Amino acid sequence: MSKFYARRRVSILAALTGVIASVGLLNGPTASAALPTPVSAATARGYLAQLTVASENRTGYNRDLFPHWITQSGTCNTRETVLKRDGSGVVTDSSCAATSGSWYSPYDGATWTAASDLDIDHLVPLAEAWDSGAGSWTTSRRQSFANDLTRPQLIAVTDNVNQSKGDQDPATWMPSRTAYRCTYVRAWVQVKYYYGLSVDSAEKSALTSYLANC
Repeated sequence: MSKFYARRRVSILAALTGVIASVGLLNGPTASAALPTPVSAATARGYLAQLTVASENRTGYNRDLFPHWITQSGTCNTRETVLKRDGSGVVTDSSCAATSGSWYSPYDGATWTAASDLDIDHLVPLAEAWDSGAGSWTTSRRQSFANDLTRPQLIAVTDNVNQSKGDQDPATWMPSRTAYRCTYVRAWVQVKYYYGLSVDSAEKSALTSYLANC
């Protein structure tokens, strides 16, 4: 092969690599959280209008009142099930623990290759649920809420981001990655609506504002 054709081949390969890279950027990361798709913004606005506005009451709250990470199938509990759902190339051992894989956290845009770097976020926090109505639920209903894989309530995210969120609602905390905020508030309203939970006035105001821009 002549030097001219060799250089041309290298140039073509470089161009193809660039195209592939740009496609990857357009399509987003290969390891992307698979939160069940929330309702549309229009539907979320309709749901929000129907939610009861009430002050919050945390009297009697204890996280243990929401049994979580129950067995979902075989040896897999809820956390392990979400890690497999939300990751790419996830490999698990005989006890269903993730031994390798890749996870993209949509809250902050970070990608992780160790399951220990991920928390499973209750999008509507357990304490927030208690504050807005779950205190009157049966333990069985609280367990269903804490392990809900059908609604957009559980998602694998960077652990320290989840810890910084704590039990805050959208009036005081939102994902730092602005591209995900519309998805987040749509999911929040859907979960609250499905479970018949209330919102406080600051929370409703924040949700109304974010949904207006979706």
